Amino acid sequence: MAQIAVEKLTLEEFLKLPETKPANEYIDGRIIQKPMPQGKHSRLQGRLVTAINAVVEPQRIALAFPELRCTFAGRSIVPDVAVFAWDRIPVDENGDVANTFAAAPDWTIEILSPDQSQTKVTGNILHCLSHGSKMGWLVDPDERSLLVYPLGQQPQLLQEPTQVLPVPDLVAMQLTADELFGWLKL
Repeated sequence: MAQIAVEKLTLEEFLKLPETKPANEYIDGRIIQKPMPQGKHSRLQGRLVTAINAVVEPQRIALAFPELRCTFAGRSIVPDVAVFAWDRIPVDENGDVANTFAAAPDWTIEILSPDQSQTKVTGNILHCLSHGSKMGWLVDPDERSLLVYPLGQQPQLLQEPTQVLPVPDLVAMQLTADELFGWLKL
């Protein structure tokens, strides 16, 4: 995770900068670049977005977005997966999904990459929970574990392969740790 050495910028100044690959995030006046996603990260991210949307999109309950910039409460972050309830998805004047999301997702999912700071990622999840998110997940592919952060409750460390993973109420999905990490097998 690279921290770009510049004078402290305002959030407004940061938002005027061109987007980067991988994405930069604005946290506490600093620009921090996310690490480049690698194989395990990309595979889990893609499958999670697909699995969640298969359950929620047909009934217009919610939508899962990969790498969506969310700017709220003084931060601009890019969760690996951001799930928004259907009625909270901003739309433009044409009724299309808007480009700017100025709110915390209902469910924020981060997938830990090698050499990524677990503290920084956890800080983003906690920031989301403090500003409207109902749940956060921190997925660790190497450890085959998941830290679940339910709103207003103690985090839960889940490593039991057959345990059904907690999801927010708006997502009626049953997924076990075994199924989640099974997506890594070819």
